[in-house]
Amino acid sequence: MRPKTFRWIAISAASLAALTTVSVGGFFALDAAYPPPLPEKTSTSREVVDRDGQLLRAFATPDGRWRLNTTVEQVDPQFVDMLVAYEDKRFWNHSGVDVIALLRAAGQFAGNGRIVSGGSTLSMQLARLIEPRANRSLFTKARQMFRALQIERRLAKRDILDRYLTLAPYGGNLEGVRAASLAYFGKEPKRLTVSESALLVALPQLPERRRPDRNAEGASKARDRVLDRMVHAGNLSEREAARAALETVPSYRLALPSLAPHATEAALRNRPEAETHQLTLKKSVQQGLEAVAREAATKLGHRISVAMVLADARTGEILGAVGSANFFDASRSGWIDMTRISRSPGSTLKPFIYGLGFEQGLIAQETMIEDRPTDFSGYRPKNFDMGYQGDVTIRQALQLSLNVPAIRLLDAVGPARLTARFRQAGVTPSLPPGETPGLAIGLGGVGLTLRDLVQLYTGLANGGTAKALRDGTEAETPQSLANGIVLEQQAAWQVSDILLGVRPPDGAPARAIAYKTGTSYGYRDAWSVGYDGRYVLGVWAGRADSGAVPGLSGYVSAAPILFEGFVRSGLPSIALPRAPAGALHTARNQLPVTLTRFTPPNQLPTVASVTEPAPQIVFPPNGSRIDLGVSIQETSPLVLKLQGGRAPFRWLANGKALTGVERRREATWLPDSAGQSTLTVIDAAGRSASVSIFVE
Repeated sequence: MRPKTFRWIAISAASLAALTTVSVGGFFALDAAYPPPLPEKTSTSREVVDRDGQLLRAFATPDGRWRLNTTVEQVDPQFVDMLVAYEDKRFWNHSGVDVIALLRAAGQFAGNGRIVSGGSTLSMQLARLIEPRANRSLFTKARQMFRALQIERRLAKRDILDRYLTLAPYGGNLEGVRAASLAYFGKEPKRLTVSESALLVALPQLPERRRPDRNAEGASKARDRVLDRMVHAGNLSEREAARAALETVPSYRLALPSLAPHATEAALRNRPEAETHQLTLKKSVQQGLEAVAREAATKLGHRISVAMVLADARTGEILGAVGSANFFDASRSGWIDMTRISRSPGSTLKPFIYGLGFEQGLIAQETMIEDRPTDFSGYRPKNFDMGYQGDVTIRQALQLSLNVPAIRLLDAVGPARLTARFRQAGVTPSLPPGETPGLAIGLGGVGLTLRDLVQLYTGLANGGTAKALRDGTEAETPQSLANGIVLEQQAAWQVSDILLGVRPPDGAPARAIAYKTGTSYGYRDAWSVGYDGRYVLGVWAGRADSGAVPGLSGYVSAAPILFEGFVRSGLPSIALPRAPAGALHTARNQLPVTLTRFTPPNQLPTVASVTEPAPQIVFPPNGSRIDLGVSIQETSPLVLKLQGGRAPFRWLANGKALTGVERRREATWLPDSAGQSTLTVIDAAGRSASVSIFVE
């Protein structure tokens, strides 16, 4: 090699090295002087998710954007592969600027006089998203390239993808692939179809022109171009692309999920610093309950709302909570969370009265108890239907929700003991200032919330031990109950066995649940609380302003919602546990004498006093002749009526029982032949009356 040539090469190499050193040094100097606007955490919508991480509700950012935080792991891998192949196929190899792509784009521009393809990388597009520029120029492009190099120095490739997936524009106030997938397809982007992936890849290039809800044709063409590119790149087969092109693009935009509005707002209020809140709710359960509440309120009428709480009795975790039928319905005061408002619980506390009676050995299921007008030191309870049943069993008294027997038993076990058990289960009833618990609490003379009731009933479903409810909105996790025993195990089973036999409302879906209803004074609140071996569901219906609703009742209004709610929750039906050891459940004739009839503890068991007059048959009169058309074989039934006596009654015709036990003072008899007949009635005290008639 000639010396002159060697010197030229040496000088050129030294000059290139010096230029490179100066360029690199200049880049680092500029990089230090003008760092990119890369916040440590991108400002995104606050989210509330369910126990499984599914979105319940998102809140727009302060600037009104739906911008949901998104990571590569939350998106269908096929979409990510399609995005990189279409936008930046050398993304994983370059350092922010793809020189080859830029040279190709420049050559195409020079040859065609227009932009045929861009040379922007995903890093350059992220630079444009974090630092928007109104105009397009060579300086702007150079600035993006510089920012892209800076970004690549600071972020890993997956971090760059995460930020792009979160910030990419999708039309209107939608930003990020999650928000777009939810708005256009109604689902998270974890499992996208080929057609959906291609559309979401195409939209960010011209988001306003290609919005499917405003320009379905333009969106469809853009999607098809992505599909063609994927075929040429070998990412899709022609058959797959053709099948995907047959799918129609969405023609309208969906609302983002907005479930559990009361709970989600409570979560933000109690923990304002958190970006993502996870609740104990289950999305599918919440959706089912909200639909049931909405439909039920519409049927019940104007201004009536419905609230529901469904909890896991074993853990106390709330799986579904509906504060009102419609959060945005002002006529129903939908913004009020009626699960937390204290109201009169009606008859829903009666099971715990009977449970204490079982605990103290005062009653068995077949023990007889009186249901007749009684004065308890000036307090005179009446039944809901204003009638009385006479002598009934404990099982019948609870299933029929009779008021007088419940107060008789509460008078024996003591109101203070009942409220003490409530407090032991973590529930403090609300009483007027200075008032002590009285007999009226047995019929709803106390204030409780729907959550309180459900917490108490977790004790019945959980073998007597209540669990503190929680839904994840609390500022601090509630402590578990120190004791939590609301009833002993045997007593809880006795109550559950009785409530399991309550007749479901007409037309209710089949579901094996134990349940109790209640109606507050003045038809203001209708309640129904039910449970199986695992789950407890409470229902309240009424007006948020506490206005009276004629005809509103627990059995007619709330119980059908309860059964429908259990079915629509989608939860499996769990059988109630079997009778524990020591649980007494025998026929009445096998009971010990002390349990055949309820006797208060301060009285000795005696034969029941009889204060009613003896029964007397008032129709038909003794010795009468009754023409029932027997002789012409068109027999009509004969109505039998009596006065006095103690229910229940047993009727006999010629010594043969007519029907089962009757509680009313009327019965019907259809004779099988004409002639002389003797009718007899026997009351609960064993007294009888007879008449002799002649049937024609």
